[in-house]
Amino acid sequence: MPVAALTQSSPRRLGRAVPFLAAPLLGVAAACGFQPIALWPLTLLGTAGLIALSAGASGPWRALLLGWLWGVGHFCLGNAWIATAFTYQAQMPAWLGGIAVFLLSLYLAVYPALAALAAQLARRRPLSAVLAFAGGWIVSEWLRGWVFTGFPWNPLAVAALGGFGRAGLAQVLPWTGTYALSGLVALCAGLWWLGFGLRVARPALALVLVAVPLGAMLVPQLPRGGEAGTLPFTLVQPGIRQETLDDPLWFESHFQKLARYTMPGRSAARRLVLWPESGVPDYLRDGYPPFYYAETTFAGSPELARRRIGQVIGPGSLLLTGAVDLELSGERVIAARNVVSAVDGAGTIRAGYAKAHLVPYGEYLPMRGLLQPLGLSRLVAGSLDFWPGPGPRTLDLGAWGRVGVQICYEIVFSGEVVDRAHRPDFLFNPSNDGWFGPSGPPQHLAQARLRAIEEGLPVLRATTNGISAVVDADGIVRQSLPRPVTGGLEGLVPPAHAPTLFARVGNLLPLCWAAVLLVCAVLALRLRRS
Repeated sequence: MPVAALTQSSPRRLGRAVPFLAAPLLGVAAACGFQPIALWPLTLLGTAGLIALSAGASGPWRALLLGWLWGVGHFCLGNAWIATAFTYQAQMPAWLGGIAVFLLSLYLAVYPALAALAAQLARRRPLSAVLAFAGGWIVSEWLRGWVFTGFPWNPLAVAALGGFGRAGLAQVLPWTGTYALSGLVALCAGLWWLGFGLRVARPALALVLVAVPLGAMLVPQLPRGGEAGTLPFTLVQPGIRQETLDDPLWFESHFQKLARYTMPGRSAARRLVLWPESGVPDYLRDGYPPFYYAETTFAGSPELARRRIGQVIGPGSLLLTGAVDLELSGERVIAARNVVSAVDGAGTIRAGYAKAHLVPYGEYLPMRGLLQPLGLSRLVAGSLDFWPGPGPRTLDLGAWGRVGVQICYEIVFSGEVVDRAHRPDFLFNPSNDGWFGPSGPPQHLAQARLRAIEEGLPVLRATTNGISAVVDADGIVRQSLPRPVTGGLEGLVPPAHAPTLFARVGNLLPLCWAAVLLVCAVLALRLRRS
């Protein structure tokens, strides 16, 4: 090839490469709207950039690739907290955590690629591309929430949340659901893209298109009236370091922390006490072979363990605490369950809930028979898998109310946290957020706030090492304990609202919104042709 031709072709090649270099950077920018960075304008800019790349792509496959590259950058930053979990176990080296985040991102990036494809197919008119992208985003996030058991962490809707004292644009959640709110955020980003495109030809309209999303994202908190709560609670964050959580030498110290901040001297006709996931190391249920109690607990027997708990909480109290139950075949343990047990002041287990959404590779090894011989194991040491529970259940605790329990990351599954036939008074979300460094806990709390607003139910979170919080039914954080603070919170459980539209309909609601946007995109295209 002549030198002149080579010189001329180099800029063209570089120009063709620019979108593929820009896509992952725009995805990273969009993830900056998540906690703890919380720069939501970057989410709108990064998402607007994806719409521009998708609508400008020369074909569907190019749009898919650009959307996938955007998703890789987006999820690498948004899920970076996962890498921290590898530093707390000895089965695999810590450096593998970064690789795990990247590999997970390669899969999750498929979903924004679908929205990018929708925008490309409707590219003949900019408004159609925006509407198709927003509708496609709703569908793609909904798919991400259940395909291969689902991983809906950090929906775009999180960027619409205000600070602890306000819910921002997320106030529309009762009428949209989380996935449709994500579509609304995508629509706001699309308006920015349209505005930037019109800034020279029609500056007044461009200004309006840029200002509308700003006004929507900064909407003030609407006042809500209502009665005060009536159920007293004490919520404990023991501040347990992850390195010592499963060390038997620390079990007594951990229990004493829980006991100290449970404030056993307080007298009340009734009181709800909330301890986190991994709240007690003892097996609390009867019926296991004696050596299991002797080898793994400090109380020596389930009866003594429960009696000791009853003495700590007092006769007017009921404790909800994370624990582990075993599944036996004869005297051989074949599985375990991650549970919450309700223990009263007499040391009696009143009710229980078993976690249904288990963490792949954390609580069980998928395809263990195939993967274990290849040397793969769970992130948490052990060859024993956890078994899932039946799904959302409401525990009727009598004088202590009706509670829906969601253990750890179960709270991030929109539309799957409440037994709709038996609506609870509030949700309890015990967690062990000590695994996930500085960014995982605030992201976890933000998603719990989304559940509170869309379901119209308060959420109480008790964690081992932050962030514990009391979230009212409007998504406002009324009390909280940051990591790594050790302490307790006291107050009255906030009241629930009447069932929201989302609480009645579930995820059919956001899918209806997706259909409306996609139909509008098609109509806009047809109007263009006519």
